[in-house]
Amino acid sequence: MSLFYAPEIETTLSLPEEESFHAVKVLRMKEGDTLEIFDGKGGYFKAVISFAHHKHCEVKLVEKQVFEKRPYSIHIAVAPTKNLDRIEWMVDKLVEMGVDEITPIICRFSERKILKTDRLKKIVVSASKQSKNVYIPQFNEPIELKELLKKAQEPQKFIAHCYENEKQFLSRSYKKNGGKVLILIGPEGDFSTEEVDLALKQGFAPVSLGESRLRTETAAMVACHTIHVVEEL
Repeated sequence: MSLFYAPEIETTLSLPEEESFHAVKVLRMKEGDTLEIFDGKGGYFKAVISFAHHKHCEVKLVEKQVFEKRPYSIHIAVAPTKNLDRIEWMVDKLVEMGVDEITPIICRFSERKILKTDRLKKIVVSASKQSKNVYIPQFNEPIELKELLKKAQEPQKFIAHCYENEKQFLSRSYKKNGGKVLILIGPEGDFSTEEVDLALKQGFAPVSLGESRLRTETAAMVACHTIHVVEEL
């Protein structure tokens, strides 16, 4: 059964224009056909099409489920790669794996310092639909690393870097407590030593993601997966 995203479905009782077009024009759905809808906020609905229009497909809701959000939240702040395809692939996989928030960060050695987010936000929605994640992750606008360090409020905050400073594996540093965690992932050239020092002064703990030197997008996914593994033990 097809799955559609409609954040205000209980108020409008119709699909957004893009989703309406997909249902009526692409899938050729018609009045009486059934579909599944999620609102990105935990609501999951079964519905029947009452008016098949390619711009505002109206539906009748016949069943509703509300899923509770898991008791921990993963925020990955990562420096965008130079190659846009790698950024898109990373965002897609992070959403599939169960990230809650993604923030592109601009660092001293960033390969890409300007990032348009419209397409990436669409990828977030698409990946959520594919993985049936009823909570849409938050995708933030790019921000300078120094600004993010000032604003970070998560109880557990980590910076993953490749310097030989004293640090533990993320799996050992992260405390399973059902709270929020923020992990900083730097660019291919890593964070500068000044950026690492500033993060440490702001309460971030230095961590390692393993013995291998990872690509930026790989490191982001390893960090996300590690938190899930620790929480599920």
